[in-house]
Amino acid sequence: MSLRDALGNAVSTASRDALAASETALWQMMSFYGTPIDELDAAIAADPAWLLARAMKAGFLLSLTEASLVADAKAVLAAAEPLAARANEREAAHLGALQRLAHGDWSGAAEDWGAILRDHPRDALALQWALLFDFYRGDAEALRERVARVLPQWTAEDALHPYVLGHLAFGLEESHRYGEAEAVGRQALAEEPRVPWAIHAVAHVMEMQGRHDEGVHWMGRWRPQWGTGNGFAGHLGWHEALFALEARDHARALAAFDAYLNAEANEITLQRVDSASLLWRLALHGADVAERWRRLVAGWPLDDALAGQSTFNDVHALLALLGAGELGRADAWVRASLGNAERGGAWNREVSRDIGAPLMRGLVDFALGRYAAAAEEIEPLRATRRWGGSHAQRDVLDQTLLAAAARGGLHAAGRALLAERMLAKAHTPLSEWWAAALAS
Repeated sequence: MSLRDALGNAVSTASRDALAASETALWQMMSFYGTPIDELDAAIAADPAWLLARAMKAGFLLSLTEASLVADAKAVLAAAEPLAARANEREAAHLGALQRLAHGDWSGAAEDWGAILRDHPRDALALQWALLFDFYRGDAEALRERVARVLPQWTAEDALHPYVLGHLAFGLEESHRYGEAEAVGRQALAEEPRVPWAIHAVAHVMEMQGRHDEGVHWMGRWRPQWGTGNGFAGHLGWHEALFALEARDHARALAAFDAYLNAEANEITLQRVDSASLLWRLALHGADVAERWRRLVAGWPLDDALAGQSTFNDVHALLALLGAGELGRADAWVRASLGNAERGGAWNREVSRDIGAPLMRGLVDFALGRYAAAAEEIEPLRATRRWGGSHAQRDVLDQTLLAAAARGGLHAAGRALLAERMLAKAHTPLSEWWAAALAS
């Protein structure tokens, strides 16, 4: 008996129970509601010989960019390899992409998923994983074009259509096409209100345009959809805090931190990255966050062996150590991050060499009060997307440069950077505060 999934893709299982469980897991991956492991284990139990269910489990673990989970993912892939002989071509291609991913070749895996999508444009699993690793690699063009290539093959009747639109909205925003991004994000939410990625995409538009009052209202309006029971809540809470920061409302920003990003709520590095980013900005803006730094670092597993997989993650861990005043550990973390990346090879080696090394040096210089040296190291990197994340996340570099200029008397450089910032965000309370800091 030949089965197909809800999107018409052929599957190499005859178990309807296994297929149903895998489709629930796919929705959980795309919506961030719940964790798909239980459903994937149910799919594996229903058909132990089905390759794709095991591949999905390994892929989910790897998609978290959690270095400590790579060994578990490799073990799942090893158990899946003997099943490839009875898998179809599409499912076997997923296994190949994940094997590359497990060995650190994030770019190669994204290329493989792109190849799958050329032949199977309704493969939502390939689309989801490709887009996540486009995001992790800072590839805005791929974020936009990857969805654009397949969208004509989707219809509004497809249950996952609004989730695809949510990804398109984010790709448009990262490409500075803000009007289109907001329209597509709102369309996605009109189709289905439980699309946190679409809420996220519109929040990015408002952040980039300095629409902080609208942003506060936007996050409040959609909080019933993202505030509880959703794995994306921490990141959306981070966006809520950014709107508060732009308004110089530290109390509201700290409340968002305590609600969504406190050390006890964090489970994985992706959440801790947002915590570190927010506390760093708050500290730059004069808030007292010393105790929160201490708790964040105490709850963050920063074993040197876990460094070197992702420069983006490693830099944010360094921010936490520097913020907490752990300068000795920070120095050891820099050495471990750069050394492990060099030995590990693959995608992160070049990123670590080109971006991680100077950026980490610059951040350490900043923490030590060597502001001119910090600016010299960091400034050439501020427009670089290769180390990953979004424009809003990478804005932490501009914020650091503004602080270095204000504290180190680099007023001409600071004023030029602030003038550029005001072209996008006009005269927000935060921009005015930076102007005053640079003037004094």
